[in-house]
Amino acid sequence: MKPYMKVSLAALAIGVGVWVGSVYSNTAIGAGTIQPGTADDPVVTKSYVDQQIQKALNGGTNAGSGSSAGNNSGSTGTGSTGGDTSLPPVVSGASDAVEIVTVKPGQQLIGASGAEFIVRSGKAVIVSEGTNGVADLTDGVDLTNGQAAPTNHLLSFPRDGRGISVLDGNKYSLTVMVRGGYSLK
Repeated sequence: MKPYMKVSLAALAIGVGVWVGSVYSNTAIGAGTIQPGTADDPVVTKSYVDQQIQKALNGGTNAGSGSSAGNNSGSTGTGSTGGDTSLPPVVSGASDAVEIVTVKPGQQLIGASGAEFIVRSGKAVIVSEGTNGVADLTDGVDLTNGQAAPTNHLLSFPRDGRGISVLDGNKYSLTVMVRGGYSLK
């Protein structure tokens, strides 16, 4: 093939590509012409969403505006939306409070079933009866009795009687973030 034919075909291919791109571009630009707030694209306010959440939490019954038990005043709604801006009540038993616990040398921090620990400082070891241990959710491994508990890793305690203690010979205490039930022995 002659060089001028290659250049001509390349120019033709580029021209066709630009033309096709401009045709599809105009079609795509026209696709987003729906006006916000119309029946095709309704605007939903925070109060409406809160009301629907409240209905779902109450099993589909309408609790009425502002008559919910446990009305939280910590709403961050701005402006006047004309509706109830209270947040739905917290479900009982769903407390995710985190406590900071200090474990001194010689003590054991034993987690209740479902507890979660994060060792923030100090050198800790796993305390477990039997062959099963504690799940290290950060690394995805099972830590057994006597293994070192890494710092800043989320440890899950699936059953009662498992916990952590200060490494033998270490004179410094542990600082542990605890979520769930625990006991110090």
